[in-house]
Amino acid sequence: MSEVTQGKQPVVTPVRVVIALCLLAPFAAMLWVGSYARVEPALAGIPFFYWYQMLWVVVSTALTMIAYKLFHREQRARAAARKAGGER
Repeated sequence: MSEVTQGKQPVVTPVRVVIALCLLAPFAAMLWVGSYARVEPALAGIPFFYWYQMLWVVVSTALTMIAYKLFHREQRARAAARKAGGER
């Protein structure tokens, strides 16, 4: 039977797509070395190459935290929907 006929929610949801994008963005940014392999513009005397990578440490932390919160919010909503629907 399909998921629709069984009354289950789909596995791929817009929230899960956002979660995946939050987790994949830092990897894509760091793997595209050509975008940051330069010295200028320097920030407080620190070459761009270094401060760009350090900036991504902070951005990655924020994106991971957002993904974590979204995932747990979705899990709670799914559990509440199962409980309200009488599923076991």
